[in-house]
Amino acid sequence: MPMITTKDGTQIFYKDWGPKDAQPIVFHHGWPLSLDDWDTQMLFFLANGYRVVAHDRRGHGRSAQVATGHDIDHYASDASAVVEHLDLRNTIHIGHSTGGALCGGVRPASEARRQGRAYRRDSPPHA
Repeated sequence: MPMITTKDGTQIFYKDWGPKDAQPIVFHHGWPLSLDDWDTQMLFFLANGYRVVAHDRRGHGRSAQVATGHDIDHYASDASAVVEHLDLRNTIHIGHSTGGALCGGVRPASEARRQGRAYRRDSPPHA
């Protein structure tokens, strides 16, 4: 399973599909979902030539089930760590619910030099 370890030692699970040189799209799930809820959208964009990435936030899905760090700052830092680890550039961020709130925090934290874009989605990811 692909995992990264954050600065505070939390293990974060992620999926990274598609050509490494393609335009990346990063999907951020809402509470209490997991990255798997984005599979339909990820497969669509993958089939259309994009690199697609999603991660399970701490305490969700296959990431570490930790008792601390359940706030937007930690969530954004964790997502930024995935972006940095994969060296994503010119990234599009798409989020649902809490994941939508992350879009604004991830881009400034990790992509100031990468010219990323953020989109927010407030309806269920499978709608």
